Amino acid sequence: MANYIRFDWAMKRLLRNKADHVVLEGFLSVIFNRKIKITNILESEGNQDFEEQKFNRVDFLAEDEQGELMLFEIQNSHELDYFHRMAYGTSKVITDYLGKGEPYRNLKKVYSINIVYFTLGQGKGYAYHGTVDFVNMSDATDVLQLTDGQKRAFKVETVSEIFPEYYLFRVNDFNKLASSSIEEWISFLKTGEIPDTFTAPGLPEAREILRVDNLSDEDRKIYDRYVETLRFNLSVMDSSRIEGIQEGMAKGMAKGIEEGIKETARRMKADGLPIDVISKYTQLSPYEIAKL
Repeated sequence: MANYIRFDWAMKRLLRNKADHVVLEGFLSVIFNRKIKITNILESEGNQDFEEQKFNRVDFLAEDEQGELMLFEIQNSHELDYFHRMAYGTSKVITDYLGKGEPYRNLKKVYSINIVYFTLGQGKGYAYHGTVDFVNMSDATDVLQLTDGQKRAFKVETVSEIFPEYYLFRVNDFNKLASSSIEEWISFLKTGEIPDTFTAPGLPEAREILRVDNLSDEDRKIYDRYVETLRFNLSVMDSSRIEGIQEGMAKGMAKGIEEGIKETARRMKADGLPIDVISKYTQLSPYEIAKL
């Protein structure tokens, strides 16, 4: 089986090229269930030089034919406040692309597509979609709607179409055989493999464009260094997590033993045993026993 380039690295180095947009357009078309055509790759933190960026994440901003903005975030290591970063990212894009003095009605629609390689939050699934709606506090079936005039003026049908939308893919939580286009994509994001049976939009092109053996010698060295650094960073984080768990278990066991000894001393004291006898068998000082 062919060796394919990781999608996050490809977004940094390859998919910004117009000739290779077809891969990213295919992924977006699968997510939104409509044909997406990228017209511009815009300035964002992810559009800076690759070597200057942290290895554990990628961000990428694109614009489609409707002028809508797609903000990609790919995060390889655990971040406790990642939800907050999602909110900040869309807010920053909105303010950056609404010109000073422009009316609010010119605000661009922003989609936040988040690919995370850790379990974010609690849930049973691997793919989530979030929108903004205003619900009647006295009647949950009543969702605030736009007037006919607003629909005509803004060319949208619902309030949620104005606000940012969030797509979240918890890649490591995908554990099934791919049976749909989005599942084929998530499988590729997780395993880095594109079986011949995968036909989701963008993946047939990715099968050729993202081959490691197509890289130049220079890019191959940079890519290998990226993968090695990423593995090292993930290994360090895993080791820290394991050490933290072990330390926590050790502290928990010590605390449990301490509480057990104190409970035994309490019972011995309640039964009227002398302090010196309790101290002998529990190793607690007379002062500690007196406080029980």
